[in-house]
Amino acid sequence: MAETVKKDSKNWVLVRTYSAGVFVGVLVSRKGKEVTLKNARRIWYWDGAASLSELAMRGTSKPENCKFPCPVDRIVLTEAIEIISLTPTARESIYQVPEWRRS
Repeated sequence: MAETVKKDSKNWVLVRTYSAGVFVGVLVSRKGKEVTLKNARRIWYWDGAASLSELAMRGTSKPENCKFPCPVDRIVLTEAIEIISLTPTARESIYQVPEWRRS
């Protein structure tokens, strides 16, 4: 049975997947290795945190070096291997990083 987060809750998480990379967002549901996030941002490259655990707890101290593309409304990740709760401090830090784009 799927674990579903109440619509009014703000369950912000960082998810590391087997092959799609790392994402942060609001956890909508989880069923086994399948995780659905809303307002999700891919963590393509980060600096200013020694690990994903530190990034989830403290955010980045070097936002100018990070490469985080635009958020997507909703994403289904099918091979989640790690889910870490995101602190409000980390969430603010990550979502304040300017959108990275290829020219």
